[in-house]
Amino acid sequence: MQVVTTAGHGGHGKSALVRALTGKPPGEPGAWTELPSGRRVAFVDAPGGERSVPAMIAGAAPAPAVLLAVAADEGWMAGTREHLAALGALGVRAGVVAVTKADTADPKLALRQVRERLAGTALRGVEAVAVSAVTGTGLDALAAALDRLAGRLPVPDPAAPVRLWIDRAFTAGRQTVVTGTLPAGTVAVGDELLLMPAGARVRVRTIGRTGEPCESVGGVSRVVLTLRDAGRVEAGMALVTPGAWTHTTSVDVRTRFGEASGRLARRMTLHLGSAAVPVRLRPLGPDTARLTLNTRLALHLGDTGILRDPERRSIAGVSVLDVRPPTLVRRDAGAARARELASWPDRPDGAVVLRRHGVLRRSELSVMGCAAPPDAVAPDGEWIADPAHWSALFERLTEEASRHAAESPRAPGLPLETVRLRLGLPSRQLVEALVRPPLRVEAGRVYAPAPA
Repeated sequence: MQVVTTAGHGGHGKSALVRALTGKPPGEPGAWTELPSGRRVAFVDAPGGERSVPAMIAGAAPAPAVLLAVAADEGWMAGTREHLAALGALGVRAGVVAVTKADTADPKLALRQVRERLAGTALRGVEAVAVSAVTGTGLDALAAALDRLAGRLPVPDPAAPVRLWIDRAFTAGRQTVVTGTLPAGTVAVGDELLLMPAGARVRVRTIGRTGEPCESVGGVSRVVLTLRDAGRVEAGMALVTPGAWTHTTSVDVRTRFGEASGRLARRMTLHLGSAAVPVRLRPLGPDTARLTLNTRLALHLGDTGILRDPERRSIAGVSVLDVRPPTLVRRDAGAARARELASWPDRPDGAVVLRRHGVLRRSELSVMGCAAPPDAVAPDGEWIADPAHWSALFERLTEEASRHAAESPRAPGLPLETVRLRLGLPSRQLVEALVRPPLRVEAGRVYAPAPA
């Protein structure tokens, strides 16, 4: 299955289009259709009114593709422009355009407008189809275009950690029913997940997909889960795999598709998944910033979202560069951090992260969404180190031990704890793993060769 979100100006026929394609009310979680090839596609129908951008972002963020509706009788409108800007900030590159209401006006002008307005955007070159939900004209061609789109979309990893952003929730007694788009991973009946931001453990009792119960479901899918004794649950929360995500209130991000970070408002709303979180923004460089969130989010490096200023109705896309950013205390710390981040890609990998931290537990790297680089030093099964950092640590250890031996030739070697503190290592085991000839460890102390 694939999931497509709708977008477009209010009154341009998005809901009517979903109803015509699926035969079901567009607001129903199980609104889906079978395409000519047998593939299935489910729809997230976003509202298109004046205040609809946050709801559209919540629907579009977990979905890999968009169905953009433009009415033949009105053409390109302000709502279309706002939704397209949000899609661009999210990095949505796949979709189909439906020029709706083709029974009320000649769609040729609107089709030309669409091609002109999408040129230069991430959605340039997508298929555009003229349709009428009233007469059924063009629906077969639209289904075929959606089929081709679904065939091009990447297949998500079924073993990926789960993060299900909740876009609907209601509670009846001790049962809570939640709906959302599962972008990757697999959820099975009986699974234990964390409900963020509180981090409470909840268990999946039932799963529904395409209106039918199932024992397990993989991404990409629209799913309905029943939870028991989950407490307060509402849209914007997330269900995540325990121990697989970094839970954080501070991130460094790269801004794109919008104003330079220094011109953005200092208080904005971060839209990530279905969450809308107020943040404080501290500019670092021209395209980097530190965000302080007012609630915890479960994040990986490379996660994308939108910063939005509701008052100015301005937006900027963001990519998460660091989920464990360093504290900025010195006067020039922000500028130094900006210089460091300038060389980082939008989706930092394990090598980049390990170079910054020097030494990390494997589990710490994993919860950032990174795999250990193949050239990482593995002192034991728990820790990994950047090769250059590990070599520098050995040189410093050799200097410390040799100096100690030269200054106090009759004294015992340096205690492991002293060495750990001087080198800034988190564990004594790492000091022992660092020692190699001509150094040696004996009775909890590090010895250098006796001076000649």
